[in-house]
Amino acid sequence: MLELIFLGTSASAPSVHRSLSGQVVSHRDQRFLIDCGEGTQRQILRSGIGFRRLNRILITHGHLDHILGLAGLLSTFSRWETIEELQIWAGSWALDRIHDLLYGVVLRGAKPSIKIDLIPLKPGMIFQGNDLTVTAFPVLHRGPGCFGFLFEEPQRRPFLPEKAEEFNIPAGPLRGELVSGSSVTLPDGRHITPDEVLGPIRHGTRFVHVGDCASTENLVEICRDADGLVIEATYLDVESDLAKKFGHLTAKQAAILAVEANVGGLFLTHISRRYREIQVLEEAQAIFPNVSVARDFDHFQIRRGNVSKIKKSSR
Repeated sequence: MLELIFLGTSASAPSVHRSLSGQVVSHRDQRFLIDCGEGTQRQILRSGIGFRRLNRILITHGHLDHILGLAGLLSTFSRWETIEELQIWAGSWALDRIHDLLYGVVLRGAKPSIKIDLIPLKPGMIFQGNDLTVTAFPVLHRGPGCFGFLFEEPQRRPFLPEKAEEFNIPAGPLRGELVSGSSVTLPDGRHITPDEVLGPIRHGTRFVHVGDCASTENLVEICRDADGLVIEATYLDVESDLAKKFGHLTAKQAAILAVEANVGGLFLTHISRRYREIQVLEEAQAIFPNVSVARDFDHFQIRRGNVSKIKKSSR
């Protein structure tokens, strides 16, 4: 299971109700901040999630509305928080801007009090834990080095206790070995294989996050059968020419991608002040019914085959 918290959902500039881009994806004890627009650290405080273990930051691209909050966040981490290392993944062009922001503006030649790792993004796996992988993939937008992120739990075969009882397999290490995929020999000499006590393969949760985006043509396969998809919807179809000109998507395009990729739930973000929220929702829902236009502080749980809202924005 993954948890998704929206910290900022506005396009380009903040509005009265929406801050700039930022989301936190959590999986057990792992937390990832995706993008860090201006004001993100205050949004973290307002959300109640705190700064603990929030030292992995994934940047979709280097436009200022997605990175300016890194300056304040580094300042806070350096002075107040017990974080020893800050890891920031981004494309090379974005990393150049982030380096200038952190070392040229915040630090200005001073030695940072925490270790800062600026890690160049390339397509492929960037994080692997015991029960979660994170993979970066290229996204088309304005400028080079734009990325999206795929979060995946491993597939598993559930242990069938009723089968274990049939074979009189005692509780304890022998069952654990079978769960891990190893055959065992029982005290009475019988040989038991995992296939005899494990059920069919169950795929783990699959979640895709896409930031600013000009085209969905290369995204269908990476989004295929995802349980949740976050993607921008900066424009409505009536202004599709503007969307194309500035390298953004319409709500209709995002919804078409959700249908083509057979995703479970669609979360639209990067919402422009030029539209009312209901307009964005209606355009997408006409094509794909299970859609949410995200608000700041919306909080969701994403499981295999199920998406549910934990906390709704108070607005």
